Formats: sequence, structure tokens, C-alpha cells
Amino acid sequence: MKYKVFTYTIINNKKSVYKISILIILTFLSMHIMQAQTKEKSALILIETQNEWMHPDGKLRKLLVKDEKMMLNSIANIEKAVAFARKNNIPVIHVGLRFEKGYPELANGKSGLRKAIPNAGTFPINEFGSQFYETVKPIEGEFVVTGRVGASGFTGSNLDAYLRNNKIENIYLVGYATHVCVESTLRDGHERSYNTFVISDATSAFNQTQQSYFLSEIVHHFGEHLTTDEFINE
Repeated sequence: MKYKVFTYTIINNKKSVYKISILIILTFLSMHIMQAQTKEKSALILIETQNEWMHPDGKLRKLLVKDEKMMLNSIANIEKAVAFARKNNIPVIHVGLRFEKGYPELANGKSGLRKAIPNAGTFPINEFGSQFYETVKPIEGEFVVTGRVGASGFTGSNLDAYLRNNKIENIYLVGYATHVCVESTLRDGHERSYNTFVISDATSAFNQTQQSYFLSEIVHHFGEHLTTDEFINE
């Protein structure tokens, strides 16, 4: 009798182990399918990865950036995120700024960026400051947004049309400046029903106080933030 009970227990245990193994395999496959589907619906958006910010001779780099360590770290992480996206066929979208001579698009703004940009003479079309930074400049097949005239990457541009026509739902933001144009694009993307993410260490504000305030007090209202390593390994 004891022998039979023992045998029955072993058989049952084997069946249980078999069932558990099948469940683990199915769960693993399901997770990978979901991750693949998520990646297919995702895009990496580079905001103002241009010489004005990223090159040591850029006007904004010299004029506004007070935390050089944070800036250098962001450049390294943007390069890392772009390399990962390209390797994994995640669309890379370049959202720059460039203005015609005399800044007619800003219509003699009396305040804010509409006043500050012409006064500083930044992002002039076809000149050094508006060129994309060498290490992350667009390659063949990558979309370069046109028509942008405001803080948000969506303002006046063809970004929204591109995302919708390509069935992209998740947008990952990197670039400059965290508390100005990255934040504006994050808010705008959220309002347009995209799933919005900021890759925090692939962005830079002017100083750490601005960066920390955005990450702790602002971003959770309009999306989520993650690190470059989390973006690569998620």
C-alpha cells in the first residue's frame, strides 16, 4: 500500500512539474511577443540634438548650460539609445529647430521663446547651430521633422502625422532642454493620446535643480521616465 501511494505521488508530481514547465514556457513566449509588439509600436524621438546644444561651440551650450557633467552624460546616453534603436529597428525621429533669416516664423514675439530665440540668434537655417550633432545626425531612412515653430515638437510640424500614419503609440523622448522643449513635447504627446516616456539621463536641463524638479514634480502628470539602461533592457 505504501508503495502504491509513493508511486502515485511521484506521478502526480511529474505531472505538476510538466504543467508548471508548460506554463513557464507559455508565459516566457507571451512576454517576448508583447515586448516585440511594444517595440514595433515605439519610436525614439530626438529633440534638438543640434550643435546649439551639443557642440562645445554651440551658443546655447555656452550661454545656458551650467552643469557640464550632466550635459556630457546626456550626450553619451543619447548616442547609446540611438545605437540601440537602430540595431533593433525602432524608428529614430529627428525633431530640430531652424528658422528663416530674420525669424519671420516667430512674428516679432514680445516674450518667451518667440522673443528669446531671435535675440540670441539661435537655430538659423543652414548654419552651424542648426545642424544636427555629428554623432547622432540622421542616417538614410530616418525621419526628419519639418515645419516646427514652437517649444513642442508637434507645434506646426508633421510629427503627429508621421506617428499616426506609422501606427506608433509609444514615444521615447531624449534631447534638450529637459524643462523646456522636452517637457513641452511630453505634455503635447500626452494630450494627443500617445504613451509618453522621457529617457531621463539622455536629457539635460541647464542645471541639476531644474532637472530634478522636472523628474520629481512634473513628468508623472504626463507620462513616465526611465534611464537609458532601462530603455535598452526593458
